[in-house]
Amino acid sequence: MDVAAVLTDLYGRIPEQVHAAVRGLSAEELATSPEPGCNTIGWLVWHLTRVQDAQIADLMDVDQVWTADGWATRFGRDPDPADTGYGHTRSQMESVRPDGPEVLLGYFDATWARTREFLQGLTPGDLDRVVDERWDPPVTLGVRLVSIADDDIAHAGQAAYVRGMLLRRRA
Repeated sequence: MDVAAVLTDLYGRIPEQVHAAVRGLSAEELATSPEPGCNTIGWLVWHLTRVQDAQIADLMDVDQVWTADGWATRFGRDPDPADTGYGHTRSQMESVRPDGPEVLLGYFDATWARTREFLQGLTPGDLDRVVDERWDPPVTLGVRLVSIADDDIAHAGQAAYVRGMLLRRRA
């Protein structure tokens, strides 16, 4: 199996998790914290999408889907490309309030489409390219792509867990 196929398969598993965590929930449920101070499903999915969007756009040297395609406006947020959720306070987390699953999944799907396009063009030699020299050792493309996927998978799992908690409360 080639590198592009393996990475496309890895990243291609994330949409199913994201859609399953979000599908059928109301805007209120997306913004409900299972316990005070815990992340909401809306924030978790927004954050994992922002991380993927920001980092893949950087690797491609293009504008983020967030700003280029007007998604920030659809979320009622400033189009700040640095606003990915890292270091958000509780009130900042609570301010991420998608008006329903459609906008959240629309942004995720647009980001995934770009990521898939990027991944499908990769060759084995691309993975050794240094993409960030601020670290010791410097970060290669392969390491960065694994890091992005790891972050997204963890947050998608958290969103699924929170969904389970919320649905249990419904019963």
